[in-house]
Amino acid sequence: MNPAATSPRALSVADWGRTRYAEARHRQDERVARRIAGEAGDALIFTEHEPVFTLGLRKGSEQNLVWAADRLAREGVEIARTNRGGDVTYHGPGQLVGYPIVSLEPRRDLHAYLRFLEEVLIESAGRFGLEAARREGKTGIWIGSRKIAAIGVAVRRWVAYHGFALNVHPNLSHFEGIVPCGIAAADGTVTSLHAELGRPIDPAEVKRVVAAEFGKRWPEFLAGTT
Repeated sequence: MNPAATSPRALSVADWGRTRYAEARHRQDERVARRIAGEAGDALIFTEHEPVFTLGLRKGSEQNLVWAADRLAREGVEIARTNRGGDVTYHGPGQLVGYPIVSLEPRRDLHAYLRFLEEVLIESAGRFGLEAARREGKTGIWIGSRKIAAIGVAVRRWVAYHGFALNVHPNLSHFEGIVPCGIAAADGTVTSLHAELGRPIDPAEVKRVVAAEFGKRWPEFLAGTT
């Protein structure tokens, strides 16, 4: 086994800018292969996707698409299948997508990793004065009954990829095209940092906050102290 693939390394942060989902999937796959081979270290990658509904591995996720093909075309929203866990979700401009491509070899605990991602997002929201939390029986991060972030990951040879999507100031009407992550209207709605705070949010500042919260907690996660 390549020691570089299992020993913790300093976390790097990269920003891919605006991407189409298929392009980002390809670049993720390349980075995952390099991480497995020990040719690259752990990384937190940020991007912002062109409008797309992604279908997760949960059976029947396509049944949670609401808009017909003509409406999708008018709104300029693509459909893409993906190999992350979960149901259908939306990505688009104004949403910060984070793809941590990291080795879980030092701590083979996927559930703990998911709790780690949740904590990063909860603390990040808190830095903007918002009280976010987990919600019993639901994925993602919530402010009351309003979902502000989605989480979905995949793992290959204990290298985790995919990750999270934090709503900064996306077009919230696009979420009407799906039942996001299987959430019925009676179960809650979708929100954003902008909607909750009622003021513009600098996306660069959100990236800095999320990167800082992730980087601060990552060594603790690997050491099993969180």
